[in-house]
Amino acid sequence: MKEQMSSVDVAAVVAELQHLIDAKLDKAYQQGNEIRLRMRSKGMRYDLVIEAGKRMHLTKYPRPSLRIAPSFSMLLRKHLTGGRIVAIEQYDFDRIVEIHVQRGDAKRVLVAELFSKGNVVLLDEDRKIILPLKPVSFRDRKVRRGEQYEYPPSQMNPMEVSREELRTLFDKSEKDVVRTLASGLNMGGMYAEEVCVGAGVEKSVSAKGLDEERFESIYTTLHALFEPIGTGALKPHIVIAEETIDVLPFELMRYETYEKRYFDTFNEALDEFFSVKEIKKVEEEGKGVKEAQLDTVRRTLKQQEEAVQRFRQKEKECVQKAECLYANYQRIDEILCTIRGAREKDVPWDQIATMKGVLSVDPSKGKVTIEADGIPIALDVNLSIPQNAERYYQRAKEQKKKLEGAQKALEKSKKKLKEIEALEVEITYEKAPQRRVRQKKHWYDKLRWFISSDDFLVVGGRDADTNEEIVKKYMTPDDVFFHADVHGAPATIVKTEGKSIPETTLKEAAQFAISYSSIWKAGGYEGKCYWVRPEQVSKTPLPGEYLPKGSFMIRGKRNYMGAPTRIEIGIEVNDETKVIGGPPSAIEKKAKYSIEIEPGDKTHNDVAKEISEIFLTKVSAEDKRLVKQIASPDKIMPFLPAGKSRVIK
Repeated sequence: MKEQMSSVDVAAVVAELQHLIDAKLDKAYQQGNEIRLRMRSKGMRYDLVIEAGKRMHLTKYPRPSLRIAPSFSMLLRKHLTGGRIVAIEQYDFDRIVEIHVQRGDAKRVLVAELFSKGNVVLLDEDRKIILPLKPVSFRDRKVRRGEQYEYPPSQMNPMEVSREELRTLFDKSEKDVVRTLASGLNMGGMYAEEVCVGAGVEKSVSAKGLDEERFESIYTTLHALFEPIGTGALKPHIVIAEETIDVLPFELMRYETYEKRYFDTFNEALDEFFSVKEIKKVEEEGKGVKEAQLDTVRRTLKQQEEAVQRFRQKEKECVQKAECLYANYQRIDEILCTIRGAREKDVPWDQIATMKGVLSVDPSKGKVTIEADGIPIALDVNLSIPQNAERYYQRAKEQKKKLEGAQKALEKSKKKLKEIEALEVEITYEKAPQRRVRQKKHWYDKLRWFISSDDFLVVGGRDADTNEEIVKKYMTPDDVFFHADVHGAPATIVKTEGKSIPETTLKEAAQFAISYSSIWKAGGYEGKCYWVRPEQVSKTPLPGEYLPKGSFMIRGKRNYMGAPTRIEIGIEVNDETKVIGGPPSAIEKKAKYSIEIEPGDKTHNDVAKEISEIFLTKVSAEDKRLVKQIASPDKIMPFLPAGKSRVIK
């Protein structure tokens, strides 16, 4: 199971967190190695979790704050509260994230180190350490108060590496391809193996001297693998076997046959993997966090015990095979000499496979498997018996080293189990932060209105009285007047504030004027309207004629435009949270969620209810409460055109 984020994960999450630029920091909290930053942006509240050496992501389920705040969180509040985030950056494709904060004239940098033995460090504008979460000293760097902050040794970025740089890395390497990619490009073994599989290159091939065809395949596959991070075309998901085992920003071939659960953002996937999963498990099983932790440790213990047995068995087998070679030295040496002689005479491998004492052959590696004392032993035909035996002794040493590591981990787990069993704790989680409904009063709320794609206010009348009011009270000489070329249409004006109107706004205003006219009520799918300047609009009728309330006389040239009858109903979640309605191109730009309608066969009530229900199925969990408040059927109905309608998307 994944325990910490990779450099690839960090790159993906940093790309998603760019919407927090300009967010203001409210408070900082701390529990152990976990720091939580609470911030506000465009009327919404966010909680960013940073766990040193492990993870960093937004969370909907922050843990409750402690009654007495630890000293590090108090220092963060002193330096960061009220500050504005000006940058969130990943350093050199490493598991290091910098959050730059401007507070008045003071600049601060919060560094999150997510690699093993990581840290959270607050820096001043000269990059001197104000305070680390954990003061530590390494061979090549010190992370202590007053020291100049220094990064760990840098490595190449797999997303930006050039052909020349990759070729140089390979030519200087003494390792195989997979280990060269994993360590040299700071991408880890899993992604290095993915590149090898995608490129069709055996991972154990030496990096040095790799032929041009395979090198080019690796280079192309490498850049294609990480392209989703640069383009934002992520496919965040959790990989599930018997339990969740990994969380990834995009799909990998190694998990092709596994069950997956997909998310809208990588932050949500990380939150589910690291946070929500444990909460749900506790709720479903009716257990406390203590019992869930005990279960986890017990499972780990079982896996570690199995690993200890496995490494011990492999060590024993390797030693046994090496001793077997010496015990049967003469017979095995004769077999190897016979095979070498046959190969010198170009005897094919399939004939060698039929020789006495040979169980199987591997032509690609020049190996044969023989039997000695009832044990199958794989041998390199180009090596002597002592050399083959030495290989088995070396493997035995490797297995012994792994065994020692597994035994140490096992002892730690046993100790952890006893510590948890001795604890009596109860941990609860806060509910996900709820977004507040933020609405202001505007003079145009009683009218029909929308904000165009170019940010121009467009208003229209609802009846004869408001048509009259729009022209007499709100229209100025700089505005533009629209009216559908039918009776029973709203007087519509574009408020220009002295600016020239782009073609997109003219088209949207035309569609607005047509869609809210009697054309919709008649079931028409398109119509025409005209626009004129304010000085062409008059309440003075021709001699002998009469103009009823809400009607006007148009003098001079009319500029005609056509448009389909389409209206989009949306929910805006920004500085304000409200229902909006108007031309689809304008509403889609402003709304987080939207639904398009056209003339149809359903009444106002039915369509409003249907739209409200669709919204509730489309929105995220954190927005559901908000939508219930602002997008009820009665709040949607004022934005529907007169007449019957139907939802089209």
